[in-house]
Amino acid sequence: MIGTTLAGVTIALCILFLNLRKWWTGSRAPKDLLPTGQGLLTGAMSTVCVGGLAGWLSGCTRQATSTLGGKAISGTTGTDSGSPIAAASMGSLTAEGGVVVVLFFVATFAMYKAGGKEEKGKLVGAVIAGAILCATAGVAGMLTALPDIANGLGASGRSFFEGQGL
Repeated sequence: MIGTTLAGVTIALCILFLNLRKWWTGSRAPKDLLPTGQGLLTGAMSTVCVGGLAGWLSGCTRQATSTLGGKAISGTTGTDSGSPIAAASMGSLTAEGGVVVVLFFVATFAMYKAGGKEEKGKLVGAVIAGAILCATAGVAGMLTALPDIANGLGASGRSFFEGQGL
C-alpha cells in the first residue's frame, strides 16, 4: 500500500472543497452531488484493487499529489508538509467483489463520457480525492465495509447465475 503525505491529503481536501462549494452556493440539488459521490466511491474502491491497473493508478495518484502538493505548500508557506500520514487498507476483494468493482468502474466511465465539462471535472477530481483519502488510516478505518459490500453483492450475483437464487 502506497500511502500519502499531509500535502496529498491537503490537495484532496481542496478538491472536495471546490466541488462542494459550488453545490452549496448553488441550487443544492442532491442530483448535483452524483459526480462527486460516484468519483469518491470509485477512488475509494481503487485503493483495494491491489495488483491491478486501478490500484496502480491509485498509487501513482497519491505519489504525484503528495509530491506536487508538497512543493505547492512549501513554496506558499515555507513549511515542509511532506511527512507521511499513517496508511491503511479498507480490506480486500474476493473474485466476486472484483466483478462488482469492475461494473462500478464501467458505470463511472459511462458517467464521465455522458457528462458535460463541469461534471467530468467534478468526477475526475473526486476520484483523485477518494484515492488519496481512502489510503489514510482514519478514512480507511471508517470505510472498511465498502469491500465487504462489493464482496457480498458479487457473491449474491454468483449464486443467482449459478441457479441458487439470491
